Amino acid sequence: MHFVGLNGTTIRYRISGDPRGPAVVFANALGTDLTIWDDVTARLPAGYATIGYDKRGHGLSGLPAGLLTLEDHASDLLALVHHLGLEDFAICGLSLGGMIAQSVAAHAPEKVRGLVLCNTGAKIGPPEIWNDRIAAIEAGGLAPLADAAMERWFTPAFHVAKPAALAGYRAMLLNNLAAGYAASCAAIRDGDLTESTSRLKLPALCIAGAEDLATPPATVNALSDLIEGAHYREIPACGHISPVEQPEICARLIADFLGALEDESVPAERGMAVRRKVLGDAHVDRARAQATALDRRFQSFIAEGAWGNLWAGRGWSLRERSLVTLALLAAGGQDEEVAMHLRATANTGATEDDVAEALMHVAVYAGVPRANRAFKIAKRVFADSSEET
Repeated sequence: MHFVGLNGTTIRYRISGDPRGPAVVFANALGTDLTIWDDVTARLPAGYATIGYDKRGHGLSGLPAGLLTLEDHASDLLALVHHLGLEDFAICGLSLGGMIAQSVAAHAPEKVRGLVLCNTGAKIGPPEIWNDRIAAIEAGGLAPLADAAMERWFTPAFHVAKPAALAGYRAMLLNNLAAGYAASCAAIRDGDLTESTSRLKLPALCIAGAEDLATPPATVNALSDLIEGAHYREIPACGHISPVEQPEICARLIADFLGALEDESVPAERGMAVRRKVLGDAHVDRARAQATALDRRFQSFIAEGAWGNLWAGRGWSLRERSLVTLALLAAGGQDEEVAMHLRATANTGATEDDVAEALMHVAVYAGVPRANRAFKIAKRVFADSSEET
């Protein structure tokens, strides 16, 4: 868990998965915090950097005084990814989080690789709904709204089957700032993204809950129709908070979509990006500068085959691939390659302890002399790296 000051407030965020993998930002529904995505992110393939955060006025994030708009929420998300140094990312947004995702994509289309829009719309509900809810909060806080919110969030079957979870999510709602909830109600009330969303040109998946009372399937389907090429999927036996009520289906749909995003990139280009991430720009630039007509085809083969397909896969993290590669190279006596991939551990997240474990396996399964030589190389490489820093 981390906190950062952005746009005059404090935002809580969390990074899980592979911090060096393709980034996916998860934005939450009104009245919820970042934990609603936990059962989904735990089911995603390895290799993604998943970023969750509490929008202002929710969870453990702050709330400055004044009015709140969708643009404020979008600005917070963009400030967060800038703070994290992310050049591009996909966004999964639920309900209000889905509206925030649309707004971010409209304001910074060059950064957003794709959108997963769950249980949301370009416009949600008439103004009267939100005005009534704001008035109720001003009169009695969040407690009088909690039971009705649970009816919208989850199906009757969920209420019967999971009473403890229901009580927990009710507590989540009540733990939010009443002023933050009301301010976000006003942001939804005043937000109509129909025009800007209709101009989006990017991959998008729109997910509806078949029994969602807050954003019914017709609302989500209409959103899908606005975005050229968007895909619509409906989850049966599901209310408004789909990542909680149907995490398996939700995760599978999101994983398939993210996988398709990766597949759409050209293997050589994808491979070059991964190669730079692992080996560093300096190494790759030197290799490219030294390429001649003799080995240019070979260099393309490496970029597409090794880096664009194998290293770019989602089954393992870069750290896991790094350690397996080191062990194989050490077992094969490939000293120069061993040294190169030892230097790359600074980028893959593999530690010296990880390397030692991998080389101990080499000692057992490939022989002590091979491991001994690899340990000597590792000592030299890590010592050189320490002197450089």
